[in-house]
Amino acid sequence: MHALRTLVALALVAVIAVLGYNYWSGYGWTLSPPSNTAGIDMERARQRGTEIASTAAEKAGEAAADAERAISSGTLTAKIKSKMALDDYVKARTIDVDSEGSVVTLRGVVESFSERQRAVRLAEETEGVTRVVDRLELRRPAQP
Repeated sequence: MHALRTLVALALVAVIAVLGYNYWSGYGWTLSPPSNTAGIDMERARQRGTEIASTAAEKAGEAAADAERAISSGTLTAKIKSKMALDDYVKARTIDVDSEGSVVTLRGVVESFSERQRAVRLAEETEGVTRVVDRLELRRPAQP
């Protein structure tokens, strides 16, 4: 499914690049140049169009990869937050979950050491997580 989306995006970028090149070359919005091409080096124009389309396709591929990474990280974060919200021992609202790739960072304040351990274990047991960075802090008891 992802490959199909990427292929369609690349094709769309290529068509837009060709149309844009034609427009800026004075041919208008057509896909083929007019028959009167006096003074125009067609081979050079063709090469330049190919370069533009290649660059556009490369940028589209990079953008698609960036979007996929962002969606994947967001999905991983949502999985962990959901597990914590459903857990009786972890107060999910006090814990911030950030993920970059397969590395998850937990930040926030917890009430006890056992809550901290449970939160870290829930994150570690989540599919797709390779490492958990524990930045959780224990709440200090009120001073009388």
